[in-house]
Amino acid sequence: MTGEKKISLWQLFWVMAKIGSFTIGGGYAMLLMIQKEITSRGWISEEEFPDLIALSQAAPGLLAVNISIFTGYRLRGTAGAIVATIGSCMPPFLIILAIALFFSGYADEPIVRQAFAGMRPAVVALITVPMIKMARTSCRQWWQWLIAAVVIALVTFLKLSPVYILVCVIAVSLAVALQRDRKRRAGK
Repeated sequence: MTGEKKISLWQLFWVMAKIGSFTIGGGYAMLLMIQKEITSRGWISEEEFPDLIALSQAAPGLLAVNISIFTGYRLRGTAGAIVATIGSCMPPFLIILAIALFFSGYADEPIVRQAFAGMRPAVVALITVPMIKMARTSCRQWWQWLIAAVVIALVTFLKLSPVYILVCVIAVSLAVALQRDRKRRAGK
């Protein structure tokens, strides 16, 4: 953010509130809108976005909230993190409150169930599109695509916990990095 115009807390709040207001499904379903809003404004670059997602996933808590915290903190420090979090959480909270107050008696109505069933495919698409964009940005070599495909297969077909996969990938990545560093030092 050096050399750029400082983002106002109000602007940060309203952008995050917009994201929170117009996304259905939360978390991963919000990724496409979050990516578009924060990268088009130059707050986070396209190349940094996968790192932001990884960091947000690694931290405890909700993905969208963690993204808000990290983005707000990057732009305006602690105050930005607080404002961004409130902005992203307030609209869904108010929407859920309204649903609980006014629509809870209609939850078993066929039309309501059909409406929510109709939203499911859209939520799947909202999750899939940013994942494809991140894969294109992050996987630049054949072996990176291979790792992505193997991880998808392990999680989808073998129901292996992503935690174990991440631990293994981190261990292998560290071992490869250390081996490359040893070779580089030996070559000097």
